[in-house]
Amino acid sequence: MTSSIKVNQSNGNEKISEHIYGHFAEHLGRCVYEGIWVGEDSDIPNTRGIRNDVVNALRGLNIPNLRWPGGCFADEYHWKDGIGPREERPSIVNTNWGKVTESNHFGTHEFLDLCEQLECEPYICGNVGSGTVLEMQEWIEYITFDGESPMANLRRKNGREKAWKLKFFGIGNENWGCGGTMRVEKYADEYRQFQSFVKNFSGNEIYKIACGPSEADYHWTDVIMREGVGKYTPPVDRVIDSTWDHYRPSMHGIGLHYYTRNRANYTLAADFDEKQWFEYMKRTLFIEELIIKHGEVMDKHDPDKNVGLIIDEWGTWFKVEPGTNPGFLYQQNTLRDALIAGINLNIFNNHCDRVKMANIAQMINVLQAMILTDKEKMVLTPSYHVFEMFKVHQNAVLLPTEVESKSYSMDGDSIDQLNVSASQDDNGKVHISICNIHPTQSEEITCNIDGISSFSSAGGRILTSENINDHNTFEMTDRVKPEEFNDMKVEGNGLSITIPPKSVIVIELDPS
Repeated sequence: MTSSIKVNQSNGNEKISEHIYGHFAEHLGRCVYEGIWVGEDSDIPNTRGIRNDVVNALRGLNIPNLRWPGGCFADEYHWKDGIGPREERPSIVNTNWGKVTESNHFGTHEFLDLCEQLECEPYICGNVGSGTVLEMQEWIEYITFDGESPMANLRRKNGREKAWKLKFFGIGNENWGCGGTMRVEKYADEYRQFQSFVKNFSGNEIYKIACGPSEADYHWTDVIMREGVGKYTPPVDRVIDSTWDHYRPSMHGIGLHYYTRNRANYTLAADFDEKQWFEYMKRTLFIEELIIKHGEVMDKHDPDKNVGLIIDEWGTWFKVEPGTNPGFLYQQNTLRDALIAGINLNIFNNHCDRVKMANIAQMINVLQAMILTDKEKMVLTPSYHVFEMFKVHQNAVLLPTEVESKSYSMDGDSIDQLNVSASQDDNGKVHISICNIHPTQSEEITCNIDGISSFSSAGGRILTSENINDHNTFEMTDRVKPEEFNDMKVEGNGLSITIPPKSVIVIELDPS
């Protein structure tokens, strides 16, 4: 059997939201402090306390949005602790992550400054678990209102005259767990109340995101969708006019969290064999089943797909590196993480009719990070390179694909060897991203693009390495990095490709 890919250019009608390529920075371990924030007096070059090397590297990914301050930290975070003169901000204990002291030196102003430096949209997660409705309302007013009010004037006193724009706001995080251990019925009522006070000020329009399920909790999705998008009839003695719409529950997106991990057998990120490689590839592919089944539940309440599925925590989760704080979740990042990133992004692309945003966990020094730092040193991970390669899909039109793939088998179990998505950008260029999951076997692929007669040029880039657990270190920063890929032949509207084992490639085709 020869593997084949058929790309249906004429059937492309869904756009891949750039926000699928979002990121996540929680007050956890060394993500914020050292990874992002070093302070204005640091010897590490910085702009207003935010390290320049990290910002410059992240700008290469065209980051569309950044989620903050958590995560579990969000539902213990009180935003007024993080404004005003830094030396006057109260310190707190980060009870979720290592019981370390949190200085609150990185707060609202610093986060929004980071987003402006990255040229990305802020996605703030509000405190439902231990916060109040008033606290959330005042935070929105502080950030977005440009008129005269106590909160707007407090913002000005703290050095920001102009209101910011805030596009995304989450109403709590993991409220079934660290955000309050609520039953879904309890959270649904909390959501309806809290979201009512997340108001649009001064032309700013907020996309409200409800706390969604953990993994396969389809009941949670059903209840939140029913309560969040249902139609509510006002009392019969009330005058029904357009203002009633303001009081209806409003939900634009619902979250979903899924990590590729083995809770029963945590291993180090760079210490594994082929059996564990296979296991984690299979666990990664399970996210497609979750998207499909949660999507079916959402379709019952929202057949027009107005509500987005927001996968705002995803990625690998391994045992922490030896000698590090267990609560800091610092792990190495190998070629295996790169394949897992590529598989996830391909799946999100292929379900962009419902998946409208996703946020990999996390951006720096935590879990499946883009960047690792050690004081002034910085290294880009294999996962970073996949995001850089795949950024060509942002805001492009999804081209449906039909894939016939050989199987990759292990101990009587099997998965498809190939994982694929394709898109066409505004300039007409077609991009095909292919993951060869098999760690030892290359694959010959025939690829045809229906709807395009020929191509004037074809090129590609590949990410692979000699060993499945290869990774970049502070001493060897470029062991795993993209290279030019030319092992393909174009004939008319098709091409033949030889894709090496354990590799991610992105092909660019320019129609003639």
